[in-house]
Amino acid sequence: FHLQYQFRSGEKVDAAIKTDAGILPIDSKFPMENFQKMMKAADKTAKELFAKEFIRDVRRHIDAIAKKYILPEEGTMDFCLMYIPSETIFYEVANIPELMDYARKQRVYMVSPTTLYAHLQMILLSFEGKKIETRSREVFALLRALKVDYAKVNDGLSTLGRHITNASSQFINVTSSFDKIGKKLNTTKSLEKEVVKEIEA
Repeated sequence: FHLQYQFRSGEKVDAAIKTDAGILPIDSKFPMENFQKMMKAADKTAKELFAKEFIRDVRRHIDAIAKKYILPEEGTMDFCLMYIPSETIFYEVANIPELMDYARKQRVYMVSPTTLYAHLQMILLSFEGKKIETRSREVFALLRALKVDYAKVNDGLSTLGRHITNASSQFINVTSSFDKIGKKLNTTKSLEKEVVKEIEA
């Protein structure tokens, strides 16, 4: 966590939180002047005039902080937080749809004293979720690789098994033939003995 974090341009953001996903800039220089005038205005016409000026001021401020602080090339995230120091002002701004929509398009998210922590917690949890998702993808990729390797080994074993079976069959056939030859040789020896006996007789 850094206060008055300075960018290469020389611009300083009021606060910056460093995370694994990048730097999260937080601006707290909210334009209050025309809001205060709007709240103090005695008649409807003046109130509406200051309300328009207030909206214009906020839009300009959104543009300014988006340009100055959303700098991915310097390691920031692709959004920043605009801190509104008063719940009353935050409530007023939150009820101006055109401002909220404009801020979202510029990737500037408004927070108040009570919503800042919730936003930070949600952002950090989303990062943890992304880490878990990344790890899960890595695990599934490993499992897929193991499945492929298993299939290859299984095919190899099947081929080896067939070769062993064929070799075993060949061995049995050769052994059988060898036994037959042995029997024939024994028969030949017996005949030789009989022939010798007949000659001697």
